[in-house]
Amino acid sequence: MIEAVSSREVALEAQRTRPLRADAQQNHDRLLDVAARLFARDGADASLKAIAKEAGVGIGTLYRRFPTREELVEATYRSETERLCASAATLLADHDPPTALRAWLAGFLGYTATKHGMAEALPAILASREGLRMRSRDMLAEAIATILRAGVQDGSLRADVAATDVLMAVGGVTLVAGHERDDALAARLLDLIMDGLAATAR
Repeated sequence: MIEAVSSREVALEAQRTRPLRADAQQNHDRLLDVAARLFARDGADASLKAIAKEAGVGIGTLYRRFPTREELVEATYRSETERLCASAATLLADHDPPTALRAWLAGFLGYTATKHGMAEALPAILASREGLRMRSRDMLAEAIATILRAGVQDGSLRADVAATDVLMAVGGVTLVAGHERDDALAARLLDLIMDGLAATAR
């Protein structure tokens, strides 16, 4: 049984890393973009036909790339994690560290909304993919650390705060704000986090 699971994971990893033609890559990216929006809106049971239609492809194209709903959920989770983490460098290129961090934290709220939408399917996927949960957490913490280091260097952010603590804090915001369904509350809580991270906050 263990060997079968291992072989399947190897096959999935090969599919994820296999280069695609330019048009196939565009279809792939559109499917994941739309899936993220619809999973956040409709949950993990979002219509696959609706995802394919909004992405501008046939349902056959979706199934060729993602043969099961679980594989689409996993690919969406991986894609959204990678997208959010990559945005740290992009935000720093355009903004000062505090502004970049505040924008990144706001992006995390959207990322978490997608995760909540996939909540029914995602725990089983994370449990069956050894190391996926921890790798994702490490990637997110490193994205925060990238911005924190820039802020420490220019003197705008505190040097005594761990990226993992910031990740836990923003995770708490998503739980509270998500339960209350209050975007204004989320914004205020993020502002409190930023106040605590300012170099002058001691």
